[in-house]
Order: sequence, then C-alpha cells, then structure tokens
Amino acid sequence: MLFPTLTFGLFFLLVYAVVWAASGSNEWRKILLLVASWAFYGAWDWRFVALLIFSAFVNWAAASLISRSEEEGPRKFWVTAGVIANLAILGFFKYYDFFLEQVGLLLDQFGWHRDLPLLSIILPVGVSFFTFQGMSYMIDVYKRRVPPARLLDMTLLMSFFPHLVAGPIVRASHLIPQFRRAPKLDRGMVTMGILLIVWGLFKKAVVASWLSVNLVDPVFFDPTVRSSTDLIVAAYGYAVQIYCDFSAYSDMAIGIAALLGYRFPINFNQPYRAASLQDFWRRWHISLSSWLRDYLYISLGGNRGGLFYICRNLMITMLLGGIWHGAKWTFLIWGGLHGLVLAAERIWRDVKPEGWRGLPKPIAILLIFHIVLLGWIFFRADSFATAIAYLAGIGKLDMANAIVTPLAVALILLGMAMHFTPPRATRDMAMVLRRANPLLLGLGIGAMILVIDAMRFEGVAPFIYYQF
Repeated sequence: MLFPTLTFGLFFLLVYAVVWAASGSNEWRKILLLVASWAFYGAWDWRFVALLIFSAFVNWAAASLISRSEEEGPRKFWVTAGVIANLAILGFFKYYDFFLEQVGLLLDQFGWHRDLPLLSIILPVGVSFFTFQGMSYMIDVYKRRVPPARLLDMTLLMSFFPHLVAGPIVRASHLIPQFRRAPKLDRGMVTMGILLIVWGLFKKAVVASWLSVNLVDPVFFDPTVRSSTDLIVAAYGYAVQIYCDFSAYSDMAIGIAALLGYRFPINFNQPYRAASLQDFWRRWHISLSSWLRDYLYISLGGNRGGLFYICRNLMITMLLGGIWHGAKWTFLIWGGLHGLVLAAERIWRDVKPEGWRGLPKPIAILLIFHIVLLGWIFFRADSFATAIAYLAGIGKLDMANAIVTPLAVALILLGMAMHFTPPRATRDMAMVLRRANPLLLGLGIGAMILVIDAMRFEGVAPFIYYQF
C-alpha cells in the first residue's frame, strides 16, 4: 500500500476516524493502531505479518530477560542472543541466496560445479528497518538507556505503519513515552502534518516518479546505448530522484504520525549542501546514519585509539552500511567509496598544514556533491558491469542522439530548488496557516491535491527504499 494512492488515502481516513473516536481509552487506541498497522503491512503480503509479530516478540522477550538479570554475564548473553536472532532474520531473507550464488561461482572457478539449494526468497518489505528498530530497543535496554516496555508498546513501536517500511527509524526512547500517554492534537500539529503530506506528495508523485520512469530507469537499463549527455543528466536526475523519493516518504510519515498525535524526528536536512562527507551523513537519512554511528561505529571503538583504528572503524561501518542496503556488490562498493572518503577526511584533518583554511565552501560543496553522485551511480546500477559501462559512457563525451528533454532538466532543477528550501519554511508556513479559516484551509489543501494529481505521471513508482 503506497502513501500517494487513493487506496492509502481511504485507509488513512478510516484509521484516523476510528482511533480518534477511541481516544477515551489509550489502550484501545494503541490496539486499533496495531491492527491497522498489520492490515497496512498485510496489504502487501499477509504471510509476512507473522514475521513482523515474531520479530517484535523476540526483541521484547530478549529485552525483558536482560532487564530481569542483575549480573553482567546473563545480560550480555541475552543481548548477544537477541542480536544474533535479529541478524539471522535479516541474513536469511536478504543474503541467503546471494551467499550461495557467490559460493557456487567460487566452486565453478575450481571446476567443482554443484547444484546449491537456492530458495528464491521473497524479500519482506521494510525488513531492514523494523529489524534495526527492534535491535536498537533491545540494545538500549541492555545499556540502561531506556526501561523495558510493555509488549503492546514494543509491538506497536516496530509495527507503527507511518514508519514501518522505510523509516525514519524512530527510537524507543523517542516514541514509547508518547505511546504511554494519550495523544493530543492541536491545530499546529494538524496544519504541519497536512503541509508535510502535501509537500511529500508533490516531491514523490510529480518529481521523483516522473524522473524515474522517463529518464533514470531507461538510461540505467542499458547505458551502453545512451549518449554521454543522457548519462550525465540521468546521474543528476537520480541524485534528485532518490532525495525527493526518500525525503518524500519521511515527510509523509512525519505528517501522518502528526495527524495521529505523535511526533517523529526530522530525517533529512538539505544533504547536498554538505561541505564534507561527514556533514553529508549528518544530513542524509539522519535516523539511519545516527543508528550506524551509535550501534555500530561506537561499538567498534569509534574515535578511541589511534588514527588507524578510527579509519578502520569508519570503513567497516560504511561497508556494513552498504551491504545493509542489499545483497549486491554495487552496494558494497558504494559503502566502500563513502568509507574511503570519510577516512581520507579524518586523515587530512589530523595532518593538514597548520593555518590551512581548506577549500572555499562553495567549491567544497560541489566536490562532495559529485563524490556522492559517483556513489549514486554504483548504488543505482543493477551490477558492477553496468556501473563501469555507465562511467565509460560518460567518458566518451558522445553528445549525439540524446533523449533528454527540457522537462527532465526543469524537474531536476525544481527538485534541487526544493532540496535547498530551508526546513523552517514549512514550519513558518504552518504557523501562518494555523490561523486561517478552517473551511478555506481545507479548500486550499484540496485544490493543491487536485493540482498534484493532475500533474503527476500516470501511476506511482514504488518508493526506492521499499526494497531495503
């Protein structure tokens, strides 16, 4: 069930009406939200609702056993068992077939062909997100950052449909306290929520979907038959598409949660204006980058030790962050590229000449953006060979027979303009509109949705991060 569809719109209106009608009982409200979340996930494939419930139960049970143990030995045993259980779920669904395929290729190199038991496993939508969500809760209980939660609250934390399949990864310390008290809705939250939904709807349905279907997908399908112009413009197009696509999901998720009375943290903050790759990761998919920092990088040692160990920890974190996105070598290369640049930035920070002021900020921003752009080519390509062919095609400087249209260029520029719109602009507009006449506000929002519907491409491409 995709956010920018009539089906989801009707689903949400029903959920909104039912849960606010049950606002007198917070427990019943949470139960209704939980059932609605399972229905939302089950609309894709009911078989995997059991996996979602099982994953939540495993993390709740592990956290409960951790909290009941006073000695460090049992606490460490249960948190280790819980992490292994989560990684086993993730590993089976995301990497089982990939691992066996690589083993088969290796055996073939030595002339030992074997028919290995490939299962053609269906990847559950959002499995990486809800697995990370549960694991972070369990680890936070182990580190005594949060108290153990009731089963209902923990299950709703992992299943809550606004952020279930593509984030943001809202931590237990942020959301469970909100579940424990009855939510209240004011005009500010309603106005902000509606604006974020409409803003995200435009970014996804008009900009991201059009660029995906009419530019990025055709060019990346076979870059060897495309001109250098097409390849260059499509690379910029993908940078805009993935930002508009994923930030749109986050905007709509934050807006939907706000209409239900809950607050999610911001997940994107103008990442392409970063003057360093470290700053990029403070701005891009903030909930994931902070998860990798807090639960992986710091666990590996973080900034402790010498420069070698810091660079090692950065590289391991980004390689694992890359392979987290999927069982493909291109994701590993993408993560490795980011790890190398992050390590190079750290080395340069320690060895640069005293008094060196660095590159002018506009040049640094352009440099980092194009490093990120290079990484996006590997991220988007369906294979390493396709990515290399793409880069080779750009190097040919063949400008003939381009399919790029003025509309494609205009949407790329529009997407970048939206990216550079300060986050406070939405908040300021919400402050103004909250004082507007409710009838006029409703008519205005309705008109905006009709305009977006008229402008959007027929059909809506699935969100990019659904595959993760």
